[in-house]
Amino acid sequence: MNTRSWWNRHGSQLTLLSLAVATAWLVRQTQGAALFEIYYWVSRPFQQSEEQLVTVQEQAKVLNARIDELEAKVKDLDSQNQNLQKLLGYVSSKPNDKGVVAPVIARSAEHWWQQVTLGRGSKSGIKADDLVMGPGGVVGRIVSVTPNTSQVLLLSDPTSRVGVAVSRTRQMGYLKGQGSNEGVMEFFDNVPKVKPDDVVVTSAFSQIFPAGWPVGKVVSVDINKAPAPEAVIEFFVPLGSLEWVVVYPNPKSTQKVGN
Repeated sequence: MNTRSWWNRHGSQLTLLSLAVATAWLVRQTQGAALFEIYYWVSRPFQQSEEQLVTVQEQAKVLNARIDELEAKVKDLDSQNQNLQKLLGYVSSKPNDKGVVAPVIARSAEHWWQQVTLGRGSKSGIKADDLVMGPGGVVGRIVSVTPNTSQVLLLSDPTSRVGVAVSRTRQMGYLKGQGSNEGVMEFFDNVPKVKPDDVVVTSAFSQIFPAGWPVGKVVSVDINKAPAPEAVIEFFVPLGSLEWVVVYPNPKSTQKVGN
């Protein structure tokens, strides 16, 4: 067998074997860098497409989150607007009273049912012992004032005491805060004429509030309660979610006695 015929028979195999050996040597010498480089350039178009897809998806998530945020703000502003319109309507229904509309700007989580801070103060004419009302009834009274803010002692504060009466029967007593949207009325009469849904208002015995201001309604009555009969009173104003109030001058402000 001559050399030419041997090459024709085995040349292609030898060439492939040489390429394989050379490739193996190149990979070993370059730690595979050449292959990685080739893979990078071959797969680059697909990587860019994937990166672009991820970027689009992330942008869509951000956009959707922004839309949800704006929708929530619109709903919140609409709710505040409705509450403020109700409050302004309440003010306009009392043309003889000069009330100051004030926003609730702060309240402590530890004293949620005790005090709130208003965004109006002495610059707006607010003074200590001024009366605070919300849509539907009494909220509390001003206990301290700065030029731009004021503190309100809520009816729900456990230290709050307000002289009240049952409108239907004129049964008298005083209302104690319970740290919730309900208070307890303790009667002066041992057998009071009272029943659920009776309306409770401030009484002439209140040393701070004028008589006849709405407070709440009777939820339940305990005639056998010692030392005096009691009734659970639900406040007309949702004291736990106040946003706006109206502050009125107190005609009894010269009396420096607790309420």
